[in-house]
Amino acid sequence: MTTVAQELAPTGVLRAAINLGNFLLVTGRSEAGDPQGVSPDMARAIAERLGVPVRYVPFTGPGALADAVDDDAWDIGLIGAEPTRAEKIDFTPAYVEIEASYIVPAGSPLRTIADVDRPGVRIAVMGRSAYDLWLERNIRHATLVRASSIPNAVQRFADEGLEALAGLRPGLITDLQGLPGARILDGRFTAVQQAIGTRKANVAGAAFLTEFVEEAKASGLVARLIERHGVAGRLTVAPPGRDD
Repeated sequence: MTTVAQELAPTGVLRAAINLGNFLLVTGRSEAGDPQGVSPDMARAIAERLGVPVRYVPFTGPGALADAVDDDAWDIGLIGAEPTRAEKIDFTPAYVEIEASYIVPAGSPLRTIADVDRPGVRIAVMGRSAYDLWLERNIRHATLVRASSIPNAVQRFADEGLEALAGLRPGLITDLQGLPGARILDGRFTAVQQAIGTRKANVAGAAFLTEFVEEAKASGLVARLIERHGVAGRLTVAPPGRDD
């Protein structure tokens, strides 16, 4: 085996951790029960490049996936690249981006993204999501009200009369259907950078993954996967990574 294959598939199989909680990147299941979508297809393409089979390791949310990097549960993980996670995971540049914004209730005086970060404003958010971690670092005056899942965050927003609901814009568009009079604020407070990570010890593997992601964007592979899985207009191919 090459050094890259030894690092990324030491058992002879590429164990790819998949966040089932991202409905844009995991859009279904195969007859065998494997996740289907843009991120599983990216993992499969990496395994094909390495010449090994892929085995999906599903997680219900990104926090648990990131935590498992210390448990030798997976070889690559497909989640949002975020500085807190990057303390233990070496991430590629993003392959897709997803805008994050806010819903505010009917009659809200909040008009802009900047308006939300004010004393007395309570923001419902899915705990340990990439955008929650961004808000934790950047919100100065508002209060974050964390929930265990996206549906629970929507429920708390509605039931507790909270001033804002944070989420990925495509999901917020769907959430609006159950929130009469609510609206999504224009703009974004961040764009979640969906990337591929591996353990920091995998230096050769990380370099290979970065090269693969950049090639996948440039060749149109990522765009084709977005189209294939019916998420065009909701996922955006990320721009080329920076040259360090």
